Amino acid sequence: MSTELKAATGLSRRNFLVSSLTAGGGLLLAMHWPISAEAATAATGKTLQPNAFIRLLPNGEVTLIVPFVEMGQGIFTSVAMLVAEELEVPLRSVHIEQAPANEAAYKHPIFGTQLTGGSASIRAGYASMRKAAATVRVLLVSAAAQQWKVKPESCKAENGQVFHAASGRHVPYTQLLQVAAKMPVPSDAALKQPTDFTVIGTARHRNDSADKVNGKALFGIDAKIPGMLHAAVVASPVLGGKVAKVDQAPALKVRGVKQVIVLDDAVAVIAEHTGAARKGLAALTVEWNDGANGGASTEQMQGELVQALKGKGIVWKEKGSFDDALQVAGSRQVSAVYHSPNLAHATMEPMNCTVHVTRGKCELWLGTQAPVRAQAAVVKLTGLPLDKVQVHNHLLGGGFGRRLDVDYVEQATRLAMQAKVPLKVTWSREEDMRHDVYRPNFYDEVSAVVDAQGRPTALKHRFSGSAVVARYAPQWMSNGVDTDAVDGAESSYDFDNLFVEFVAHEPKGVVTGFWRGVGPTHNMGVLENFIDELAAEAKQDPVAFRRSLLSSKPRALAVLDLAAEKAGWGQGSTVAGSGRGVAVVTSWNSYAAMILDATVAADGQVTVTRIVTAVDCGQAVNPDGVIAQMQGGHLYGLTAALFGKITVKDGRVEQSNFHDYPILRMNQAPKVEVHVVNNHEDPGGVGEIGTAVVMPALLNAVFAATGKRLRDYPVDPAVLRTV
Repeated sequence: MSTELKAATGLSRRNFLVSSLTAGGGLLLAMHWPISAEAATAATGKTLQPNAFIRLLPNGEVTLIVPFVEMGQGIFTSVAMLVAEELEVPLRSVHIEQAPANEAAYKHPIFGTQLTGGSASIRAGYASMRKAAATVRVLLVSAAAQQWKVKPESCKAENGQVFHAASGRHVPYTQLLQVAAKMPVPSDAALKQPTDFTVIGTARHRNDSADKVNGKALFGIDAKIPGMLHAAVVASPVLGGKVAKVDQAPALKVRGVKQVIVLDDAVAVIAEHTGAARKGLAALTVEWNDGANGGASTEQMQGELVQALKGKGIVWKEKGSFDDALQVAGSRQVSAVYHSPNLAHATMEPMNCTVHVTRGKCELWLGTQAPVRAQAAVVKLTGLPLDKVQVHNHLLGGGFGRRLDVDYVEQATRLAMQAKVPLKVTWSREEDMRHDVYRPNFYDEVSAVVDAQGRPTALKHRFSGSAVVARYAPQWMSNGVDTDAVDGAESSYDFDNLFVEFVAHEPKGVVTGFWRGVGPTHNMGVLENFIDELAAEAKQDPVAFRRSLLSSKPRALAVLDLAAEKAGWGQGSTVAGSGRGVAVVTSWNSYAAMILDATVAADGQVTVTRIVTAVDCGQAVNPDGVIAQMQGGHLYGLTAALFGKITVKDGRVEQSNFHDYPILRMNQAPKVEVHVVNNHEDPGGVGEIGTAVVMPALLNAVFAATGKRLRDYPVDPAVLRTV
């Protein structure tokens, strides 16, 4: 047992290995994640907090506590499928409980901390969750074999029962719990072969859909605590600004308003309900001291990125020599410059957090992707011991990386410490939009050396932008390089000569963060647009051109071929103003290719009519879930590519709501076809690759339709206008 787990649970190794019944008469199997022989045990009581554990109850119910949060990606369903498969129980009998905040017990094996993001939940949990369930299955089979005095290998588990074919006997799991709890836990439980899967790889309905439809599902914004008051808040419109003066009197006259709290950088109105709090906030007059960022602007930040790239950064990849490749007879250089804007998350559920701070304890009710980070923030603010801060995590009404940060938790805690009552702080949409943690700005200079036939022999990619990882998790840095910022910066293709350099530069007017992927959604977009430019330079078909560069990437080539086949590449419309774009993305251990059809009207407005995507994410646990994630990612990315852009003027974010930061409407959504490659490779991620692939496919389609090459987002109709 790790010293961290021992400290978290208060158990010795000897006690940890004790097998017995739970207090409720069921069998509790606890596993320290990743599952190991000594860490999979039958244990007693309810105090054990492993990374994941399976509890079998006398009524046949299986409870699985998972360390991942559900924010719409369907992870609760997929993890339940993994357990049902290996435990040999009906999927409907597996019930999910959200893991509490516990760094020692629920540390993510990829990130080294407890969080959900990076398209990494199934990648991290596929083997370990299955191993946990298989261990329970083998334990129960052994218990039945012992009762029958037969060899375990002569028995088989199926549908929540153990069968002995030779004698025709069978026994339900529920009758084996007492015997199993007294037996040693097996250390070598074998996983099922993919050819024997009956649950994994089959399309299943989401297990949280019904409660979301009937209103039983609880999100952070649904928290209701006895004695709770509500807060509406306005923070400094300029990053780093402070409150200069506030007239509280008008707000205090509003019926239902109880208090006005003034922080150094924000003002909140506390009331009996949100309506009164908002009305009171509207009545306030607040004067601000803008501080050092009062003159910040988008133009300034963009100019600083250009200037930064004139200097030296850190070389991430270097192979061969770009200059030597250029000296080869018949070779020439092709270059382009790209810019990616700041983007907001615009989650359906605005930021909110309910906090109750008492003399010796603090409780939080919220939806967060990083519960331990939220817990640590409260510990720092309140001075309370870690075990006195309890996080009640709920379903998330959209995350996309926004709820990895805890600025809203810190603000709510500061307010609750003064309010001295349970306090729900809910940001307005305007507050949410103007105080987001934005997708970074990037400035890219890309060059290629092409031979006499137009085939690229060298690639140079230099770019500047924010290093989110350096702020968020410095331990993820690699030799001084932000590992997320450079992810995908070498493209999906092999080049004999490659040079990638990143110049980190932080903006002064906004805070940057993760946005449904940062590195790949930026880098793959830029490079797939550039590959398209190279194909046009070579006067070659863009799909055929990519095929010629993917001979060493069979899985990437396969999704490109499948997407082209399903879309009917080469049979596109000849109608004026219509065009087809293609993009290939390889990241998150997955592969995706897209063919996108678009039309450009005379006024420059772009309409996407059809999207055909092929995705290879290895073993698809729930193919329906994969398709849903890809569809959602496409629409999210399409929204950004068509409309998304956060701009700053006089230190203030100019956008405030969906009227000036629009999202794709239902009548604007294209027909989307997603084809999932069926294989049994290790699972990859699908939460973000659908966003990454659509953005370059759109710009490539615009070029095919108009002959005009756009090199930044969002699409500007004025540039495309022909009337």
